[in-house]
Amino acid sequence: MAHVAEWKKKEVKELKSLIDSYEVIGIVNLLDIPARQFQKMRQSLQGKAVIRMSKKNLIDLAFEDCNDKKENIIDLSNHMNGQPAIVFTDMNPFKLFKILESSKTSAPAKEGNVPDSDIVVPEGNTGFEPGPLLGDLQQVGIPAKIDKGKIVVSKDHVVVKAGEPVSKQVVNMLTRLDIHPMEVGIDLQAAYEENTVYTSDLLTVDDEKTLADLQNAFLQAFNLSVNAGIPTKETIVAIVQNANSKSFNLAMNASILTSETTESLIALVNAEMLALASAISDKEGALDDELLEKLSNAPVSTEPVVEETEDKEEAEDKEEAEEEEAEEEAAAGLGALFG
Repeated sequence: MAHVAEWKKKEVKELKSLIDSYEVIGIVNLLDIPARQFQKMRQSLQGKAVIRMSKKNLIDLAFEDCNDKKENIIDLSNHMNGQPAIVFTDMNPFKLFKILESSKTSAPAKEGNVPDSDIVVPEGNTGFEPGPLLGDLQQVGIPAKIDKGKIVVSKDHVVVKAGEPVSKQVVNMLTRLDIHPMEVGIDLQAAYEENTVYTSDLLTVDDEKTLADLQNAFLQAFNLSVNAGIPTKETIVAIVQNANSKSFNLAMNASILTSETTESLIALVNAEMLALASAISDKEGALDDELLEKLSNAPVSTEPVVEETEDKEEAEDKEEAEEEEAEEEAAAGLGALFG
């Protein structure tokens, strides 16, 4: 039976202790991160998370031993790439991912680096006077020329496609142009919380899209509540206003006198009377003196004679206005929810 070194036993024991002490366990890849930048990132996480580097087989053993207490944590072993390390934290996995992503910085390319996206030399003046750089640019296919005593790139040019290694020749050229195409930082491969392993693609959240989706869901729920007459704290005011508006329109169309409609109905009847009087005013003796006086004092109107208090089209317009009012109420509610 092979003897297991004491330091390995101690390392596994310490890893297990850390795993038991934190709610969220993450696997990160520290490959190609300069020591200086790694120390800065480590300091930025101080008090929020602990990063521990170890050998893959020892990390595997620690996960296996903890799998009874933290079910499925052994699945993290499937996400160890490059130079793995463990992150221990009580922070939400999505928040941890966002912090690690925001801490990434640009860095010069090195020979053999494989970029995640195309490396582009942009169009424009390089600031360099005519010299060997012109030939270096042209050798890697960059359309460059001399213009007004300076080397100028004629148009944007992809020098390395995503997924392809960077050559030494391209590295030298990018360095001279002061282009730092690589992104250096701690890559969170996966994170464990409450028996579930979240991979990096699940942890990538578009904040603006998520907020827009939530706002749209709130608006749809608001409209459903109002249109279905289901009262809630957010919609009760809009529902009452909508009901009041519809009851008012019904009373007006049915010529039902109430404390709210009497004044409007009298004004409408008076307007119809004056319109009729105006239509027959050219006939001698058709109007008495009192009606003639009222007609002469009436304001000139370009509106057509109203035959009904509200025709079907006007009712539809009013209904659309009510829906717009309900949407404004929803927007106000969103403001309260999302600031």
